[in-house]
Amino acid sequence: MKPSLLPLLLLLNAPAAALAQTPAAPAATHQPTNPATHLTGTVRDADGQPLPGVNVFVKTSFDGASTDSLGRFSFSTDHAAGPAVLVATFIGYEPLETLVTLGEGPISLPNLRLKASRAALGDVVVTAGAFEASDEKRSSVLKPLDIVTTAGALGDIAGALNALPGTTRNGETGQLFVRGGAASETKTYLDGLPVQTPYGGAVPNVAARGRFSPFLFKGTVFSTGGYSAEYGQALSAVVALNSTDLAPETLTSVSLMSVGGSLARTKRWDCTSLALTGDYTNLAPYYNLVPQNLGWEKAPLQMGGSLKLAHKVGEAGMLKVYGTYSRQRLALRQPDANPEFAATGHPVALANDNIYLNTTYRAPLTRGWSLNTGLALTQDDNLIQPDVQTVHDLDRSAVARLVLTNDSASNWFNLKMGVEGYAQRYRQHYQPAAEAPTLSLGVDEQRGAAFAESEMVLSHNLAGRAGLRTEYSALLGRFNAAPRLGLAYKTGENSQLSAAWGYFYQTPTTDLLRISHALQFERAEHYMLTYQRMVKERTLRAEIYQKNYAQLTTFSAAQPYNPTTYQNAGSGYARGLDVLWRDRTTFKKADYWVSYDFVDTRRQFRDYPEQAVPTFTARHNLSVVGKYWLQKIHTQVGFTYAYGSPRRYNDPNLPGYNQGSLPAYQDLSLNASYLTHWFGQFTIVYVSASNVLGRQNVYGYTFAGQPDASGLRPSVAVLPPAPRMLFVGVFISINKTSKVDLNEKPE
Repeated sequence: MKPSLLPLLLLLNAPAAALAQTPAAPAATHQPTNPATHLTGTVRDADGQPLPGVNVFVKTSFDGASTDSLGRFSFSTDHAAGPAVLVATFIGYEPLETLVTLGEGPISLPNLRLKASRAALGDVVVTAGAFEASDEKRSSVLKPLDIVTTAGALGDIAGALNALPGTTRNGETGQLFVRGGAASETKTYLDGLPVQTPYGGAVPNVAARGRFSPFLFKGTVFSTGGYSAEYGQALSAVVALNSTDLAPETLTSVSLMSVGGSLARTKRWDCTSLALTGDYTNLAPYYNLVPQNLGWEKAPLQMGGSLKLAHKVGEAGMLKVYGTYSRQRLALRQPDANPEFAATGHPVALANDNIYLNTTYRAPLTRGWSLNTGLALTQDDNLIQPDVQTVHDLDRSAVARLVLTNDSASNWFNLKMGVEGYAQRYRQHYQPAAEAPTLSLGVDEQRGAAFAESEMVLSHNLAGRAGLRTEYSALLGRFNAAPRLGLAYKTGENSQLSAAWGYFYQTPTTDLLRISHALQFERAEHYMLTYQRMVKERTLRAEIYQKNYAQLTTFSAAQPYNPTTYQNAGSGYARGLDVLWRDRTTFKKADYWVSYDFVDTRRQFRDYPEQAVPTFTARHNLSVVGKYWLQKIHTQVGFTYAYGSPRRYNDPNLPGYNQGSLPAYQDLSLNASYLTHWFGQFTIVYVSASNVLGRQNVYGYTFAGQPDASGLRPSVAVLPPAPRMLFVGVFISINKTSKVDLNEKPE
């Protein structure tokens, strides 16, 4: 359950983007949109063996796909009708160019052959540490539609990624906790630019949701460690979101839900598309019908909108602008063990206003070089009022990036290099009481970074990746240099063994820097070994890892606002095993996956007096996700079962630290999506229920500040706002012209 942002941002925006994922077609006869051409085929080597992972695309465009485990590809393009060149490239092989004629119907190319380069180079790619979803140039694990239809995720990207190995579910925050790392150690990137505030506003012990709909993106890469030198400022993991380009068609979308509604309009021209979305969510009617564990004085209310502009520049350039505004309000009384709030609850209110703008441009240059550059601006205005206190945070940031890539300089290596600039201005004003003076804290940061990375083919079955990232922080007055290496060995026709190593640095979080600037970069060192096998849409992936922490920020729990106690004296480790099995073939019309992870971790950081198991990590995590398409009634049903072994917590009534143990986490969620036509318009009716068995999961305990007469500190459990969440939504696409076969399973 995600109570602080239950508007289900994904589902609110689904009609605007999700329902337009089918191949493009002119919205009306007056539209100048080019007719789409569908291309299919198979790519093989000189011996006739299929080649997986080959990049196939229309030259001077970004339309293309990568081949599956059987060498097959399939994609649509709205490139101008007439002669065009289809290109197939694969590291270790000579590029192949084939002349095709677009705009005259489907094109089938069943026998494309690639020749090995002079050095007889191999056909492996470095994948250690990455789970990738629908990235056109990489192997797929999840697609955007997978995220929506994963029961229990409630349409949230982080909720769906929590069903993959390496993560621990923390229902009290709703964020991603990866391999023993805190949520702040996982960084979100949108089109290559880091996102300062990827989650919506929230109050303590009430979960937040991600700010973005997965249907904004054509690909989502979840790297649980050992990631590319292209990314920084993340000790544990990276979520890289790659947005869609031109919208396929003109349409209007309406969403009617049990928690609110939205309206979206998408307009497509020949080289430009523009999408406008407005949404409104108010959980008050729902909370009046369904009993809640929390005392809501103002149920979560959110309104906002977004704009997405895409413009094709020349033959292959692409300019994209995405902007969004969100306004949140809520107030409630939380259970509190302190005597003054024991009867009525502890009051807390939230007011959050967020503005985000992301602008990117990419284009091919000369001699195989391409350019990708962008600028992102963020303003997050957050006001929290716990009882008589007021905490006002205003966070403004800007990040710029320029990357040059050359994939054709040689048949045995490529090169990517780039620079980034980051500036942040953060101010916090704290007023302990209505008549008390206001205390002000601030952070001003300017940070620069540069990186270079190359993937190399070392032999027929061996490939490598080498990269270096360096950063400078003006606030800390320090440099870092982070080398990263990867190797991949092809162990069979459909399998490979990969390894990765590297250093990863991150500046301390803003809540630490606001107290003391005399700190260093925090550091993690990653070691990983991965085995992956993919055959006929069956994927087996197993990874063992070791992560060593150093220079973590520590401070005194007794003096949390004394800057002299802040130092980089913390350390720790995390090691474990992640396993993923996904099968889309064995059972017709069905798709399921099973993920398991084991993690052994201890760390000393923040106010931890010693190395201890962190409160946000479970030793064992299991997820089973299943989906089945009922063709006769045009409905997909799904379930998710999630288990997490008991997490630790600190009980001040017992000796030691983090010695308490919560009950195990368990959740069974169900959903169903019904496809139909209402009044001639394509419609989806969606129903979901989380925690259908009503299990009372406990996320932690809060303790009173002082002992009672017995000498012990009273406590209250941190519980979900309600035992379960029920959701019903109707999503209508008006004037949708691309055809949807209701008898076909959604892909």
